[in-house]
Amino acid sequence: MNIVILSRNPNLFSTERLVNEGEKRGHDVEVIDPLKCDLIIEKEKPTIYYKDRYLDYVDAIIPRIGASATFFGCAVVRQFEMMNVFTSVTSDAIIRSRDKLRSFQRLSKAGIGMPKTVFTNYSRDVEKVIAHVGGTPVIIKLLEGTQGLGVVLAETKNAAESVLEAFNGLQARALVQEYISEARGADLRALVVDGQVVGAIKRQGKEGEFRSNLHRGGTAEVIKLNEAELKVAMKASRVLKLPVCGVDMLQSARGPLLLEVNSTPGLEGIETGTGKNIAKSIITYIERNRNS
Repeated sequence: MNIVILSRNPNLFSTERLVNEGEKRGHDVEVIDPLKCDLIIEKEKPTIYYKDRYLDYVDAIIPRIGASATFFGCAVVRQFEMMNVFTSVTSDAIIRSRDKLRSFQRLSKAGIGMPKTVFTNYSRDVEKVIAHVGGTPVIIKLLEGTQGLGVVLAETKNAAESVLEAFNGLQARALVQEYISEARGADLRALVVDGQVVGAIKRQGKEGEFRSNLHRGGTAEVIKLNEAELKVAMKASRVLKLPVCGVDMLQSARGPLLLEVNSTPGLEGIETGTGKNIAKSIITYIERNRNS
């Protein structure tokens, strides 16, 4: 097959791993920057022009679309879809997952446990908002935040008020979420491929840090998910129609609570932590579905 990885940086660990595994299995793999594509839209003949050629030979794509490139990146994925090219993750699914509020609404309706969350239209009644999630401390998250950026722990009402006022002043939409103290700064990351969990790690934030993101100094250890955690990860993948995704959960006294579903999960932490070949799993998923 001719496989294209849509990535702005061919030197990223995840991109390199997918290229290597694809080539090992006999495929022609190239990395294309989605932001440098021209979309040509005409009756019954959608095409994509990149640098000096038309991309009319592509069999499958693997989108690695960063949050800052969501709009145009998803337009490129959608154009490939119009050209009947198989994609590991659809444009609609990426857009759904990037909207934290929209995805929480869908996941909640599906009966998936999550920290109690409040979203308001820049409400100034901070006291009421905090009461809705059970009081301080609370987590305040920007709707567009990624990799732990735009996530704040407010331990007091005054702190929460200051953060919300700052976000409101910037016209930045934010969610307020209950703080799960028993998680102790740790979360679980499950990697789902073709609707099945293929690897999982427990990420622990460094001392004094409530965010467990590895690039913020957190550590990871391999973990075997229990049945409830497996069910949450696989159900979240189904609900958001993301056959390949990373599912982040907290361990709480009332069972696993879903934090986020990532449509472009990094492979470095989970491959290094588990020793599993996740990139190969993604390539074989494409092989099975492209030929079915």
